[in-house]
Amino acid sequence: MVQMGAKTTTITEYDVLQEEMDLLKNDQKEQKTTSCEEEQSQLPVSKQEIIWTNVVFITLLHVAAVYCFCNYFFTTKYQTYIWAFIVGGIGGFGVTGGAHRYFTHRSFKAKLPLQLILILCYTVSGQNDIPDWVRDHRVHHKFSETDADPHNANRGFFFSHVGWLMQRKHPEVYRKGKTIDMSDINNDPLVQFHTKHFLLFKLLLCFIIPVLVPVYAWNENWTEAISSLAIVRYVLNLNFTWSVNSVAHIWGSKPYDNRIQPAQNLMVSIVAMGEGWHNYHHVFPWDYRAAEIGGYLLNTTTFWLDLFSKIGWAYNLKTPSKKLIQEVAVRHGDGSWREVPETTEHTGDYKTS
Repeated sequence: MVQMGAKTTTITEYDVLQEEMDLLKNDQKEQKTTSCEEEQSQLPVSKQEIIWTNVVFITLLHVAAVYCFCNYFFTTKYQTYIWAFIVGGIGGFGVTGGAHRYFTHRSFKAKLPLQLILILCYTVSGQNDIPDWVRDHRVHHKFSETDADPHNANRGFFFSHVGWLMQRKHPEVYRKGKTIDMSDINNDPLVQFHTKHFLLFKLLLCFIIPVLVPVYAWNENWTEAISSLAIVRYVLNLNFTWSVNSVAHIWGSKPYDNRIQPAQNLMVSIVAMGEGWHNYHHVFPWDYRAAEIGGYLLNTTTFWLDLFSKIGWAYNLKTPSKKLIQEVAVRHGDGSWREVPETTEHTGDYKTS
């Protein structure tokens, strides 16, 4: 029996627990089989073609961000910093709540107004179009830490953080990517429209409008507005997202599954709005919270999703049962897992049942 609520879909019965455990075992066996096949069939990491335009652009963008920060930090108005923080949060939520938890993992359902909000917020982040983002992330989860993983952490911090964007993808990424079901994304009329006009939306929402607001709202200088909103804020947003692929796959504890590389990383959770509880997320990718612990302070994405659920725009928010989480943690974790006290429900932490 699966209990369906307006807010969450929580698995509570023992038979369903057993069924989920079987699914987890089958998935883990499939990943192990895939890893063995990869190790047997793949050649040494191929020398992918360097995309020099990306190398130059990303390098210059970061140099410009450092230059702008050093030269205009004290001349930028405080209102502009507040606005940059807001814009950064909007873009961050678009990535975490939109591209990641909604479009990639379908960990909850969203009514049309929220779908529009998620797409618009994602556009503010200035990343790739939604189909590209979703395909890369679904491949990443299915073939994590193999050559089919677009940002394979086994190739080092730099590669998993940004280097993978500076070269052509490994042939295995393309080959395995064809096995990923993208029908839900490809058949979504809203995503289709957004993708068709993606460049226009990106220019307007990520760069033009954020810069115009401080100039015309409180007479900020064009130089400070461009440097803080179009360069520094944009670079920070990118690196916060990239840190999930790099930092959270290299450093941290593994209370849920010690056999995989994704780890729990507090700092990543802070800058990436709750995405740093990565060991948990790779074990339970369908959980809309992407975490068991942390509370709203360390997972602001969940705060906003819960807020939207209260007005009915987000519904069928999926969570695994506490019993399932405990079973997995005890069996496969590194021993650092501790049961979340029931009292945390009243202090901003999650409801897990």
